[in-house]
Amino acid sequence: MSRKQQYQIVAAHLRKQIKNGTLPPGSAIPSEAELCRQFDCARGTIRQAITALRNEGLVSSGQGRRTRVLDTVPTQSFDGVLSFSQWCHSSGVEPGQQTQYVMRRPADAELAAHLELPVGTPVVSVYRLRLMDGEPVMVERLNYPLEVGKHILTFDPDSGSIYQRLLESGVDINYATRTIDAIPAEKDDADLLGIAPGTPMLRVRRRAFTLDGTPIEASDDRYIGTVANFTITATRGNPAPATLMASSTEDHSAEDHPVDSPNAHSA
Repeated sequence: MSRKQQYQIVAAHLRKQIKNGTLPPGSAIPSEAELCRQFDCARGTIRQAITALRNEGLVSSGQGRRTRVLDTVPTQSFDGVLSFSQWCHSSGVEPGQQTQYVMRRPADAELAAHLELPVGTPVVSVYRLRLMDGEPVMVERLNYPLEVGKHILTFDPDSGSIYQRLLESGVDINYATRTIDAIPAEKDDADLLGIAPGTPMLRVRRRAFTLDGTPIEASDDRYIGTVANFTITATRGNPAPATLMASSTEDHSAEDHPVDSPNAHSA
């Protein structure tokens, strides 16, 4: 067993205890000596595991202080922000998908505004039911300019991650914004998810951009409310990676209340 594998096993063990409440927020994790005995490994391996958890925002540690649990929900990697599949894998569940359609179509006014394209410009749209361990949990609507979406037209979206397909095709995905709100389930979504129309759902609208600020994705993900939540950690003296704004009762477009939240994460 390699050292890397050892530290990942130790980190996964502690992460599970934090998530299930065995190690609640504020509690100290076992000492390095205890963990070394438990896993029969060197202190360096334990320190690697604790560093990984600290980078996820789960624990805090410092010189001469015991490592303590900060939160039960880890921060989310950039890949997890963009990819449902990556989020599932990091959460220890198996992702799945059932594609309803992939189509090339002209952008309507709303989509054209989000992608900063002239109305009627060709785009590629995807509508998929997403699964966790075989259970329906979310419906997603993905939209891309044709130059990006052409890589999806030659890809079976039931075979895996569209995000990974785009990366492998050389698409420049540099940063993303997310707007999070709650809406009632529409009939088509409710039928796919096996819930009643009108059931509250958590909606996450995302825009992804290239390094130069060109929008290359406008998505709309709708989760069953019991399977996902979003947590933001703010520290005094540092700008928070999110903006909370009151939404208009007349207009609920993403442009009215953007939430730039690269550290918002699902659980």
